[in-house]
Amino acid sequence: MPGQIREPGRTVTSRVLAILEAFGPDDTDLTLAELCRRTGLAPATAHRIAGELVAWGGLERSGDQHYRIGLRLFEIGMRAPGRYGLGSVALPFLEDLYEVTGENVHLAVRDGHHAVYLHKITGRRAVDTPSRSGGRLPLYATGMGKALLAFLPSELTEEIITGGLVHYTPHTITSPGLLRRALTQIRQRGFSVAAQEYSLGTVSVAAPVLASDGQALAAVSVVVHSSRVNVARLGPAVRTAATGISRRLSPPDVSDASAGRASLGWSTSSG
Repeated sequence: MPGQIREPGRTVTSRVLAILEAFGPDDTDLTLAELCRRTGLAPATAHRIAGELVAWGGLERSGDQHYRIGLRLFEIGMRAPGRYGLGSVALPFLEDLYEVTGENVHLAVRDGHHAVYLHKITGRRAVDTPSRSGGRLPLYATGMGKALLAFLPSELTEEIITGGLVHYTPHTITSPGLLRRALTQIRQRGFSVAAQEYSLGTVSVAAPVLASDGQALAAVSVVVHSSRVNVARLGPAVRTAATGISRRLSPPDVSDASAGRASLGWSTSSG
C-alpha cells in the first residue's frame, strides 16, 4: 500500500493517532501538507487515513484538502467516565461564580502533567486568556493546575516538580523549593493564586474539587486582569464553589441547595 514502505514499524493505529494528534489547541483546520509535515506520513498514506476518518466522522473536510476535527470525537469524549457527570454537577456553581464575579470561570481536571479544561464561561469584558474548553495547560504554572497539583499523591507531585519547570513568563515559579512551599500554602488556605505565571496581565485564583479521600477530582478557577484582582474576595468565593461541587459529587453527603450566589459571600462589585 502506498506510503507503508516509507514508514516501517508504524502500525495502522499509530498512524491514525498521529493524524488526530496533529491538531493543536489553536488549530481550526489543517491542510493535507500540514498533516504530512506534523506526522511524518507520506502524502498517500495521510490522504487515505484522513479520508477514512472523514467517512467515520472523526474528521470533517473544511475545503479542498483541508481537515478539521469532527463531532464524532466530541461525542465519544463525552462518554469518558465521570467527565459528563462532573460537568453537569459543576455547571450551576460555575454559573453562580460567574454571575458574582463577571470574570472568566473555568473547570478543569488533571491529565498527566497538564490541566485539561472542561468548561469555560466568559463575558465580553473579561480578560483574554489562553485557556479554552478541551485545551491543556501546565499544572505548575497556572492557578487551576496548582490547585490540582497541591492535592495529588506526593510521588506524583515530585515527579512533576523534578521533571523540569519551564519559564513561560518572568513570574513563573521554576524553583522546586519555592513551588513546594507554594503548594503547602495552597493546602493550608484551600485555594491557589497564579499571578502572571503563564500569561502576562492575568491572575488566576483556583480551588480544588476534592474527593472523600482528600485528593483533587477537578479544580475551579476565576481569571481576572492583574490590575483588578482582589484575592481576599475571590479566594473564598472560588473555594465555596469548589466545596459545593465536592459535596454534590461525594455521597452520602447531601448538597446544600443554597450553595449558590448567596453562599459565595460577596457582592458583584469586585473592587
